[in-house]
Parts: sequence; C-alpha cells; structure tokens
Amino acid sequence: MRKLIGVVSAILAAVPLVFSQGSTWVADKAHSQVKFSVSHMVVAEVTGRFTDFDLTLKQGNEDFTGSTITATIKTASVNTDNDKRDTHLRSDDFFNAAKYPEIKFVSKSFEKTGKDTYKITGDLTIRDVTKTVELDTKYNGSIKDPWGNTKAGFKATTTINRTEYGAKWNKVLEAGGFLVGENVEITLLVELQEQK
Repeated sequence: MRKLIGVVSAILAAVPLVFSQGSTWVADKAHSQVKFSVSHMVVAEVTGRFTDFDLTLKQGNEDFTGSTITATIKTASVNTDNDKRDTHLRSDDFFNAAKYPEIKFVSKSFEKTGKDTYKITGDLTIRDVTKTVELDTKYNGSIKDPWGNTKAGFKATTTINRTEYGAKWNKVLEAGGFLVGENVEITLLVELQEQK
C-alpha cells in the first residue's frame, strides 16, 4: 500500500500545475532575496541586500503573460554586513532612508521571450525619481509544498545607474576611476505563494 501511495504521489508531482487567471501571488519572504552588487575601487565588488520588502503578482494569463507586479522595498533595511557602510547608504549620499523610506516598482508589461523566460518592464522609483527598467526574468517552475500551498519561483535581473536616481556620492581615486561604481546590478530571487 505504501508503495502504491508513493507511486501516486510521484505521478501527481510530475503533472504540470494549472493556474487560474486572476490569481494573486505574494512573495514568501523567508525564501526570497533582493540583492545588489556594485564595483568598489574599480577592481573589486561589494554586494548587499534588503531584508524588508513586499511583492505581489496579479496573474494575467495561465502562462503568466499579462501579469502585473507591485513591489516595495524599505530602504532602511539595506544590509551589506558592515554597519558603518550601511549607515552611509541610509544617509542622503545614497538612499536618504529618512526622507525616502521606500523603493517602489510597478510593472507595465509582462512578456514571454522564450520557453521559461520573460521580460518584465516597469517603473522603478528611488528617491522620488521614477524611470522605466527592464527585468530579464527566468521562471524556475511551480510545485506544491508539503502543506498544500502552490509555490512558483522566479529569478529577475536588471542594471541601473544609481546617479540617475540622485545617489551621486563618490570619490575620485588617485590611480584613476571612482571609489564606487555608478552601475548597480540588481538580482531578485523570488518564491511566490498563490493565495487561496
């Protein structure tokens, strides 16, 4: 009997999940990350993350095309594993977390570009400056967890120029170049849970 149950479970796990149009998904923050990296002194790279964020996806079509995303990130939650640097990042030289407590993203389109890839276009607002960005996105699949919840995984990346959002602080190095790079690579590793 146990063997039969195991076979049935394996078959069910292999069946593609079918999603309903109009479903709402939210980020499982315990299993999601908002990360960034920027060059330091030209030759190195510093990485960081935000620990407080929310993301909601309103599903469009069954294959997720036409979906809409809204996300907010608390700027004060920036964490680069260095207290002094994090305090500087929260200052007016960068995020000014006291005046601009949130980074916001609102999607404008969710288009399929390949079997498991998408281009998500939307408005990113930092320090009250809004610019359109494109997220190269990979769909990692969906699955039922042991508690009956439907989960979906996505990885999205983009690069922005921080100075265009008012985060212009820098220092010129004697050897040439700048202390902090202008381009910031952003990576979102998101596990979504369908709301029942």
